[in-house]
Amino acid sequence: MSDAAPPRSASAAVLVPFGIVTLIWGSTWIVIRDQLGVVPASWSVTYRFVIAGVTMLAWAAMRGDRFALDRRGWLFAAGLGLAQFCLNFNFVYRAELHITSGLVALMYALLIVPNAVLARVFLGQRMGGQLLVGSGIALCGVALLFLHEARVRPESGSEVLLGLGIALAGVFAASAANVMQATPTARAYPMVPVLGIAMLIGATIDAAYAGATVGAPVFDWRWSYVAGLFYLGIIASAVAFTLYFGLIRVIGPAKAAYNGVIVPVIAMLLSTLFEGYRWSLLAGAGAALALVGLVVALKARRPNR
Repeated sequence: MSDAAPPRSASAAVLVPFGIVTLIWGSTWIVIRDQLGVVPASWSVTYRFVIAGVTMLAWAAMRGDRFALDRRGWLFAAGLGLAQFCLNFNFVYRAELHITSGLVALMYALLIVPNAVLARVFLGQRMGGQLLVGSGIALCGVALLFLHEARVRPESGSEVLLGLGIALAGVFAASAANVMQATPTARAYPMVPVLGIAMLIGATIDAAYAGATVGAPVFDWRWSYVAGLFYLGIIASAVAFTLYFGLIRVIGPAKAAYNGVIVPVIAMLLSTLFEGYRWSLLAGAGAALALVGLVVALKARRPNR
């Protein structure tokens, strides 16, 4: 019998936060859809990360974390704020103006590809055979889910291509931020206050962009919009990003991105409950393959550099 320790990604310390993040982000697509309409997307993103940033800094103060950053720390926070909390989310919200939330979620399932490539280029992290097999299985599942969406919603033309292009730009922005969290620079600073500062920097850029492109702030006082805003700011941002970026530091960007493979499945399950989503054989097979790929990948040992 082997005395080798199990891979860290198969431990409860990883699986529990991984599951929480996946469940949270699987629910956000429906909430984001309700955020669109009265309030321009850029202002909704701004409000979300003001709430998230203030929450993170309040939590950091309660924990007694240090807030002082040197020049490198401020540059890191600014880069993270721009990539993750400005570009990524502006692209997400705008993509949902052109295509269904399900298609946007499926585009983000592809995050495992740029995460793995960028981790190899900038961090020297290799995927290994088992992780490649798991990725291949999962991407086959994603392909079947795409095919299902194309059959049940056979829209075509420039509108769909524009939406997919916007979502893909968001995927690359998110991937850059993911890899930043696995660098030695990220580990040199306390994560909670840095995330809070990055969120507020991102919100500031969002507000400047919103003011320049759509004008003065607009707000929607419907209870569903306000409740959704606090859910997205506190639960889906402050809580989820703390857990997710913590996972990246433990298991690397490639494996952590597997939550994006399962998020569309969770979104479809929730849509079944609340929106009357109807499953097909293709959708069921795609979801099953995504789950199998996840299990295979998370059981893989992290290869040496």
